[in-house]
Amino acid sequence: MTNPALLPLATLARTDSPQDLLEQVATAVDMIEERDERQNISACVQVLAGLRFPKNLVRQLFREEVMKESVIYQDILQKGLQQGEEREKKQEALELILRLLTRRFGAIEPEIQQQIRTLSITQLEELAEALLDFSNPSDLVNYLANISR
Repeated sequence: MTNPALLPLATLARTDSPQDLLEQVATAVDMIEERDERQNISACVQVLAGLRFPKNLVRQLFREEVMKESVIYQDILQKGLQQGEEREKKQEALELILRLLTRRFGAIEPEIQQQIRTLSITQLEELAEALLDFSNPSDLVNYLANISR
């Protein structure tokens, strides 16, 4: 507990009273004078403590703002936002293509719809262009068969 750099590892130490241990670590982190060092160590402590302790206990003992300032947290958050944007973009493309196909050919068979749902964003964009050349539903079936090869 005397070496601030080892505080994150202290959360993983064997003890008869894990909650007391985490409280001691939180107190030791709070006593670190340099702000940047305190924030970095606190973020590391929270990550490792999260492997062992319930989330509500970690949140109770540590300020969430410190974790949000962590570069690792920011990276994870950014990746999550990008994945969300990609899912949204894919969903929008999928809905548009299905509407266009339905308008052009009527109801699309569920099996074909499912095949379309498995396409990547790039494949959906390519399908959106290709469907302009389709004259009947068999063109769509053939196109999808060629993609899966």
